Amino acid sequence: MNDKTHTEHRLALGEVLDLLLADGLVVAEDVTALKEERKRYTEKIHPLVVVADQKWRNAKLPARLLTIEVLSEWMANQVGLPYMHIDPLKIDFSGVGDVMSSAYATRFSILPVQVTANEVVVATAEPYLREWERELAPILRKDIRRVMASPADIERYLVEFFNLAKSVKKAAQKGETNASISSFEQLVELGKANRTFDANDQHIIHIVDWLWQYAFDQRASDIHIEPRRDIGIVRFRIDGMLHQVYQIPMSVMSAMTSRIKLLGRMDVIEKRRPQDGRVKTRTPSGQEVELRLSTLPTAFGEKLVMRIFDPEVVVRDLRSLGFSEDDQSRWRQMTGSPNGIVLVTGPTGSGKTSTLYTTLKQLATPEVNVCTIEDPIEMVEASFNQMQVQHNIDIGFADGVRALMRQDPDIIMIGEIRDLETAEMAIQSALTGHLVLSTLHTNDAPSAITRMLDLGVPAYLINSTLLGVMAQRLVRTLCPHCKKPVPITDDQRNSWRALVAPWKSTEPAQLYQPVGCLECRMTGFMGRVGIYEVLVNSAEVRKHVKPQMEIARVREQAIREGMRPLRISGALKVAQGLTSLDEIIKVAPPADDS
Repeated sequence: MNDKTHTEHRLALGEVLDLLLADGLVVAEDVTALKEERKRYTEKIHPLVVVADQKWRNAKLPARLLTIEVLSEWMANQVGLPYMHIDPLKIDFSGVGDVMSSAYATRFSILPVQVTANEVVVATAEPYLREWERELAPILRKDIRRVMASPADIERYLVEFFNLAKSVKKAAQKGETNASISSFEQLVELGKANRTFDANDQHIIHIVDWLWQYAFDQRASDIHIEPRRDIGIVRFRIDGMLHQVYQIPMSVMSAMTSRIKLLGRMDVIEKRRPQDGRVKTRTPSGQEVELRLSTLPTAFGEKLVMRIFDPEVVVRDLRSLGFSEDDQSRWRQMTGSPNGIVLVTGPTGSGKTSTLYTTLKQLATPEVNVCTIEDPIEMVEASFNQMQVQHNIDIGFADGVRALMRQDPDIIMIGEIRDLETAEMAIQSALTGHLVLSTLHTNDAPSAITRMLDLGVPAYLINSTLLGVMAQRLVRTLCPHCKKPVPITDDQRNSWRALVAPWKSTEPAQLYQPVGCLECRMTGFMGRVGIYEVLVNSAEVRKHVKPQMEIARVREQAIREGMRPLRISGALKVAQGLTSLDEIIKVAPPADDS
């Protein structure tokens, strides 16, 4: 039978609308109206894109919009093809570029997305076009597996994938023809001398720009470029978890590292010692972003880590960071004092810097002088006077505070109290009428007082200067697009009781669990939020601060006065449906009274 579905043709708007109507996803009035307007749309615009532009709602599920992703997945089911969301971070560009030319892929609106020893996976938005499949099979001598993808994704990535594949291939070829990696350094040096970059440098520039763009798109906080024995690995840290996203030839990786070091004003030739640098760039949307660079010599070459700083941090408020009303009140009580010490504590990556910058931004009015001493300066902010520790000329935290004290400051932020000398300078600053904010690395808030005692600070000085301590952690928040409510089970009930003990907290009627969707990269989580433990150094708490301090007594007194331990703060986030029970148990430490 000569059915239309078995003939070679491109999808037509009328054909798609009839199928949607037959499935009950759209209403007849909308279909009729769009068919009458179809003359406004050229044949070059894919019919699924045309329908998605109408922003219709699913007639069966009115809460769900008929987006291009939804329509493409629906069409895949109609034609019996698997649906694939194209994730640019999982594409092997070097393999893809060898399958077909860019012109051939554009002609048929197809995109090779995976190449193995036995098959090639090709994404298409035109399921009834099969001519290319018959042409390619004998040439490639591999099985061809078709998958359906969004026409918008295919159109976007057709150019980018082939250009990037070409850049990686050309850069790798150039690397192979040169005997040593130093040739790449030489190329970068040419750029330094304001001479013209050759073709290979342009390829490296393209790869680096593309890498940054997708790191921003994927909400990455760090980019790791790591040399291995035979290959270079690129990993992104997203919501606190590392994801491997690329494997690139070592020669290309070395050239990328040199390019980034050049932009960060680092010594390109020096590979034997660690270096730090900084780059300011823009996201595709035009927003300025700072990257802090750090290199480390390893067994297989130079490893580079780029920390991406979100420019929105300093304009966010405490609520958006995860502070409850009570936490905000207690935190503002401490940081609103004219003098004294406020400590923020937690492990690396717990959000201490974001909290301090947000707080300082709010405190930095035209009437006050805010000075910081940092190692290194995390984010450059115009409303602060920021100074960086310089170990090479013997300027540490203590020396920096000593210098800042002569700058008529009102508020001083010390990056970290690591030793007695820095602690003594912080106390001296507080005693002479300054508000001092700093960080420590301890598990919880009461432990920060013990740490100060361990450093050698007398208990009476802690009592006379310390305003309070806040411990914090970052927990992943459930993806709002796919989180699933589930009734609480006996095992979860027991976990909940263990989490909130000895607090008599009402257990929630239901919990939410991660599922995974395209929006959250199938992880079930999107973004992170803080949980906080705020200890105010009140008169009653000070009674327990002595040389042989019992930390359990301090904790009990602080809880009586309203401090919520980290696990209780986390339990409240679970009850609000923001995160999962397992996430809090994993991140928030149990009370340690040792």
